[in-house]
Amino acid sequence: MSLQEIRKKIDIKDAAIVKLLNDRMELALMSKKFKKDVEDSKREDELLQKIRENSGGLINSQFIEKLFLEIITESKKLQKTDYSLIGFQGEHGAYGEVAARAWNDKYIPIPCMEFADVFEGVDKGQIDYGIIPIENTLGGVVGEANDILINSSLNVIGAVELPVHHCLLALPGIDHRDIRQVYSHTQALAQCRHFLARNNLEPVPYYDTAGSAKMIAEKRLETGACIASRLAGELYGLEVIKEGIEDLSTNKTRFLVLSKEKNPETGTKCSILFSTAHKAGTLFRTLQIFAEENINLSRIESIPSQPGTYAFFLDFIGSDKDERIIKILEKVKNETSDFKIMGCYNERVVK
Repeated sequence: MSLQEIRKKIDIKDAAIVKLLNDRMELALMSKKFKKDVEDSKREDELLQKIRENSGGLINSQFIEKLFLEIITESKKLQKTDYSLIGFQGEHGAYGEVAARAWNDKYIPIPCMEFADVFEGVDKGQIDYGIIPIENTLGGVVGEANDILINSSLNVIGAVELPVHHCLLALPGIDHRDIRQVYSHTQALAQCRHFLARNNLEPVPYYDTAGSAKMIAEKRLETGACIASRLAGELYGLEVIKEGIEDLSTNKTRFLVLSKEKNPETGTKCSILFSTAHKAGTLFRTLQIFAEENINLSRIESIPSQPGTYAFFLDFIGSDKDERIIKILEKVKNETSDFKIMGCYNERVVK
């Protein structure tokens, strides 16, 4: 093994250490939600005792203890800062994180494995907010997220319309002509299928766009690339081979911001959820209420809620603090069943 090869392996280990430290600090911030005080001497003593018992090999136990004392100090420093946490589905670098940063760059993005984990985290108070994709201009409705949203008690307090510009990412310095396979989430692969076909690249489905970037970096795949965000490339040390490889430049994803509490601010857009009876004209009569009042509907979507029944998501321009809107919603409530105001909020459109 050459010096250059050894240094490459050291670089990989160093990157993994930094990633693990960041993950640990995120968990420390989440643990704050369940503690009355930041200081917990008993927990610190237990941690240091475990470190002493498990230290060995080349590393001096005193060095390890000193290192973890620094880590504990930094954790407590972060816990004493009033950070708000926002959960997104996927690994760091996912488009959900890009949307979270666009919504509020002061919030700390927290990765969640599944959409259900985002909802559960907000509901149980582990994180302050959640952000979920609900529809894409190319891929359509994000079914899983919408399915959970139907039965959720969380409130919609914001929305982000994010242009999705996919990047082809690979290890730095490799010859792009050696790339044979491209890994990414099925939706991202579908959104770039013409680019992949033109370049004779084999699409390989992966659980997450950012997850594929993480995998390429960790496994050092020299004949593989991935489709993910530019942020994912920056986080995992990958090179942008080509940006904007999506088939349509109008590719956008709309995200909703969720909270356990209602939005204290006056919003300009409302989202409601309702069902209608299985009779001809019931949905038409509901929509007619908005038409007669010249209310602009920006989205209407039907989602199966139970076997044989559908729930309707409807977004419209207006504020639930407006007396005219209040009267309209009362009429809609009387015309429908399972009516629920999901939230009134402002939407951020990212250019």
